[in-house]
Amino acid sequence: MAGSDYSRTLLEVIPDARDGLTRTERIILYVLHETQKELKGRNVPTAMLYGRVLEYVDMSEADLHLYLDRLGVKGDGM
Repeated sequence: MAGSDYSRTLLEVIPDARDGLTRTERIILYVLHETQKELKGRNVPTAMLYGRVLEYVDMSEADLHLYLDRLGVKGDGM
């Protein structure tokens, strides 16, 4: 694994000291917020969120659900 790949991996799994969120958690919350604004406050379907999160982070559907559970976000069960 190249040095920059290793650094990027560490940044994705180590929580930030400011708020305790990992890079991946921050991306999920950002994408969720932006999509809610786009949908004028309506609930965001998990499948839609998953598709948009994949533009930033490579993860499985199961991983997304784990992150959503950890963040306390209620999903639709996809």
